[in-house]
Amino acid sequence: MSFEFAILDFIREYLSCPLLDSVMKFITFLGDAGWIWILTGVTLLFFKKTRRIGTAICLALIFNLVVTNITLKPLIARTRPFDLAEGIKLITDKPTDFSFPSGHSSASFAASVAIFCNNKKYGAFALVLALLIAFSRLYLYLHFPSDVLAGSIIGSVCGYISYLIIKRIKK
Repeated sequence: MSFEFAILDFIREYLSCPLLDSVMKFITFLGDAGWIWILTGVTLLFFKKTRRIGTAICLALIFNLVVTNITLKPLIARTRPFDLAEGIKLITDKPTDFSFPSGHSSASFAASVAIFCNNKKYGAFALVLALLIAFSRLYLYLHFPSDVLAGSIIGSVCGYISYLIIKRIKK
């Protein structure tokens, strides 16, 4: 765990600045409760041309919710890094749930992988946003790197499984 604190402390010491503070707070806000991904998925459901992608996103987010927020977070119950390190002053509100895995990262990767599997062009943009959201969780000292990595992997698997299910149903 000391290696993970070293990464968080490096980010805080060498990358932190007022402009990035504002940018990272906004980027993490986009991932709050997965609202940007839910909105994207639901919006795409309304149009026949994008309904398959919207369905894949919504299914991926449901899978991810069950695995990450309902199962793993309460089961593992990992304390957040800002609660374990001394002298950390957060620039965001303190999350009230557990740290592992990162829900922001998992939801972002679930949706973005579902998009990418269906449309590489828009999926690439979604993956960049997912990476930024995941990094923002480290920048803001809200998650350990392993939380973000695990969330990203879990979300990616949920996104890919939803893609395969929708593809299979389509046949």
